[in-house]
Formats: sequence, C-alpha cells, structure tokens
Amino acid sequence: MQGDLLSAKEVLRHVFGYDEFRSEQEAIVAHLTQGEDALILMPTGAGKSLCYQIPALLRPGVAVVVSPLVALMHDQIDGLRALGLSALSLHAGMDWDEMRAAEAAVARGEVKFLYVAPERFDNPRFLRLLDSLQIALFAIDEAHCVSQWGHDFRPAYLDLSILPARWPSTPRVALTATATELTRQEIVERLQLQGAKQFISSFDRPNIRYELVEKTKERQQLLSFINQRHAGESGIVYCLSRQKSEAVAAFLKQAGIRALPYHAGLSAEVRYENQRIFQQEDGVVMVSTIAFGMGINKPDVRFVAHIDMPRSIEAYYQETGRAGRDGLPATAWLAYGLQDVMQQRKLIESSQGDAAFKQRSMDALNAMLAFCEATSCRRQRLLAYFGETAEACGNCDICLESPALWDATVAAQKLLSTIYRLQHEYGEYSGAKHLVDILHGKKTARVMQQGHDALTVFGIGRELDEAQWRGLIRQLLAAAYLDMHSEGFRNTYSLTKKSEDLLFAKKKIWLRKIPPLSKAYSNNQMPVQNRPLFDLGPAETKRFEALKTWRLQEAKNNGVPAYVIFKDITLYQIVMKQPQTQADLAQIEGIGDKKISQYGEAILALLK
Repeated sequence: MQGDLLSAKEVLRHVFGYDEFRSEQEAIVAHLTQGEDALILMPTGAGKSLCYQIPALLRPGVAVVVSPLVALMHDQIDGLRALGLSALSLHAGMDWDEMRAAEAAVARGEVKFLYVAPERFDNPRFLRLLDSLQIALFAIDEAHCVSQWGHDFRPAYLDLSILPARWPSTPRVALTATATELTRQEIVERLQLQGAKQFISSFDRPNIRYELVEKTKERQQLLSFINQRHAGESGIVYCLSRQKSEAVAAFLKQAGIRALPYHAGLSAEVRYENQRIFQQEDGVVMVSTIAFGMGINKPDVRFVAHIDMPRSIEAYYQETGRAGRDGLPATAWLAYGLQDVMQQRKLIESSQGDAAFKQRSMDALNAMLAFCEATSCRRQRLLAYFGETAEACGNCDICLESPALWDATVAAQKLLSTIYRLQHEYGEYSGAKHLVDILHGKKTARVMQQGHDALTVFGIGRELDEAQWRGLIRQLLAAAYLDMHSEGFRNTYSLTKKSEDLLFAKKKIWLRKIPPLSKAYSNNQMPVQNRPLFDLGPAETKRFEALKTWRLQEAKNNGVPAYVIFKDITLYQIVMKQPQTQADLAQIEGIGDKKISQYGEAILALLK
C-alpha cells in the first residue's frame, strides 16, 4: 500500500504537476488502485478526475470512462494529451474509418484512457472489444444521470448495471458533483454499488459568492451586474426558454458584450461553434437554456447568472458550480420573481410524470423558493439541503448586507383574509393580480362583475404597492402559509392549515422587507465590489498579460482551449515566483514533466 501511495505521489508530481493531494484524493486513489469499488461525491473543481486518472496509470490495462457528452469527452482528452497521456473516444459522431482506426489502436494497447457514452454498452461489437482487453477500471462520470428523478437523467446509464456481471473483478468508480441522499441511494442501487466505499466531500464552494435580487427589469439588472462586476470576463447566463436565451444574447451583444446563444433548437454546427468559441476564447458570455451544462469544463468562468429561477436547489447548485472551477473568486447571481414560481409550477403540472414525480418536483421547487426568500446565510441553507452544517459564510448577499425585516403580520392577515372570504363567500380562487386589485380597492371590470367590491376587505391594502403585495405572496408561499394551484392559463392561491394560526392572530410573522416599486433597486441589491483575481503591480501585470498572449497563441496552434496549456493560477505563480530554470518551473503547481519539456524554454525566454 505504501508503495502504491509513493507511486501515486510520483505520478501526481511528474505527470500532473502537483506536490500534494487535496481532501480525500489520496485515500480514494489508494482504494481504487487496490481494485476496490467507490462512489465519489466531490464538488466541481475539487479534482474528481485525478481520483480515477492516477489509479488508471498505476494499474495495467485501459481505463474505460463513461461520459454523457462528446464535448466533455473531448475536453478531458485534450487535457490528458497535453500531459503526454494517450486518450481517445468512441462515439456515434465518428465515421466508420475513424471508428475502426480507434478500435484498432485500443486493441493494440496504445490507449490508456478510452472515453465512451453510456449508449455504447448496448453495442455488441463494443462489448466484444472490451472482452478482448485488460481493463484497469471503469469510471462512470456524472453518475447522477442514472437518477430518474433528476433533470439530467439518461436512460442508457441504467444499462451500466451490466458492468459487475460481465467484468466482476474490474473496479468501478462512480463520480458526481451533486447528489442528495435520495439520488445517492439511487446511484448505489441502479449501478449495483452496494459494497462500494463512499467518499463524500463537502459541497461547499467557498470561492463562489451567492447573490439574489428581485426582478424589476431583468435585462437591465443583468447588464448592470456584468458591466459593474465582471466586465470583459467569461460567464454563463441561464434562461428558462430557447426564445429568451436568443433575445437576451442579442440584447447583451447590442450593449457591447460578446454574447452567444446556446439551446437545443440551434443546429449542431452552431452549437458546436458557439461552444468552441466560449471554451477557447476569453471574455465570452454564453446565454443558454440548461442544454448548456455538463460539457463545460472551463475553469475561468467568473460568473453564472440566472434570470429565471431554477427548478430545484440541486439544479441551482449544479449550474452555479460551473463558475470558479479554478478556485478563484466567482459569483452566482440570480434574479427571481413570483412569475418564475408560476412558470415552474405550470411546467411541473404539464409534465408527463406521475403524481409522485409531480409532488416531488413541487417539493423541490418549494425548497428553491424558500432558499430565495431566506433571511439568513445562503451558504448555510444550500449546504443544509445536502445534509451539511456550516457557519455563516461572510461571502453571500445576506452575510454582507443583512436584509431589513418587518412585522408583516397585519399585511399577511389582510391577504389571507381576502383569499378566505373569496373562497367562503363566493367559492372562488383568485390569482395575484385580482387579489391585489381587491386590496387596492380597484373597481376593475372583473371586480365589479363578480361583486367583489362588496367584500369587507375591499380597499384595505393600499399601504403596499403591487410589487410589495406580490413579494408578500411569494414569501408566504415559501413559508407554506399559501398554496398555489394551476387553473388553465392562470395560477390561484388557497390557504394552508399552517395559515390558520397567522390569520387568527395566534402568532406573528417577520419577513424580509420589500421596497416599493418606486424605490426598488433598479440594478442590483449588492454594492459594487470589484474583487481583483490577483494582486499584481504594473511590472507583474505586464508579464502576466504577455504570458496570456503567448498561451492563447499556443492554444490556437494546438487547437485546444487556453486553459489546457496552463490555467490562470499557474501563470500567476510563474509571474510571482520568477523561475530562472526548468528546475524552478517544476516547483510550480500545474507544471508536470511533459509541459516543462514542451513549454519550459519558451516561458523562460519570455520572462527574460
């Protein structure tokens, strides 16, 4: 075992350029190297890939890596080849000659890492190829795709149950960056990993700052956020619909930001080209539906923005996790409103799932809404969802600027009383607009037709404007004092059992204060806080920019993203440590033997 660990550390230093393992990496590497199965839950950017790559190098045979997307395969393969390792993929996009050449290389033992989609295991020709090989291990990446409750579900992942039956002595490792307890149980059950050791790291991403704002003018809010906080930096903007992602990308482009759309409705050629530009060039903002996701391994994404509320905390965590993979400061920014809740509930109601699926989806949405309406540390709530406890982080909008609270008891009673009287006196359920019209005493056509101006609550809520009433409705939904129902094209509200205590003055409720629309923050709730990634003086800045220019040219010459050559943090260390020799370069994190031999002389010459 000690010999394995020493070998593992030698591989870590000479191949990958790191002196020490992080977190549980060393224990995982030892476990897999000995031929044992494992389930690994580790946040994005924490080094999951190393956990199977090093054991694969220490064990005889080819490592077969199951990956859900061709883009993700290519990214991993580029990174391995840059380290001097042999890797290729087999996928449906290859022509017959490419496929035969790749299979022949694998059969000759010339490939150490073979990347395949899960659908490949339904192919008899591929299974016969594997039967003829010595296999070091099976690595099942993005293992949460096996969960039928998740939005990334891939039916072909269920076929991977063939692995222990057909190759019982070959170790298997399932890896994911996000999984609740239920999803984790499903991974274990469906991949038959009951005997596997589970390595569960903290879900915390301390370098990410979580910020949420209430929607007023979402596009202007987004534009201000980017210009004030992340001008010229790479980012991802998530939208609920294809049409919206196109429109927002056009809006940002017109405002001078290099923005590109991405969604399933675009042609494969356009999607590929937009993703290539985003991966290989600096300062590009991708505006996308959730179709743009798991294939993203770009380490210098400085922000992820949502202008529509995600459907669950798990989806939110996964999507925001694409920011700051390099460990440097990044922002997760979300603009949300009552309309978001309505849209998501309609999508759930109209989905093809059974009653249990819909209820679970509703529960997940309610948890997301409660996260949005929180008055205490965002990170604590986020981690609590995954079963972790944490101290207040000091790096979210609430910790940095505590929200003002107010006694909302009377206002809540007025709203609940209006819903109660409509139901009991008229047998009706109403939506937010009609409820606000009654509270404001507006004699609209519907109010007059229904005779709702005769209600005793008519006109008793003029002290709050429409935005404040909508905010109150949203907060009462989040706190389970209200329930929402979809009726055709509108949503209506009803009381819950919990609301009785509040309605009949048995308890008080304090909520986050919502400013009137006339005074609402037009841009962001957070003050502008530009956080420089690196503290560089003029001379160091000049060297850093020169290294980035050189790196970009090398990346273009090799047809790979710039971060495959070197990450920003590695360039920063080069600038600060001023290496004079190749031996000095070997002491810098992220520079292994292959990169020293390939780029060492050029870097030293550039520094001189």
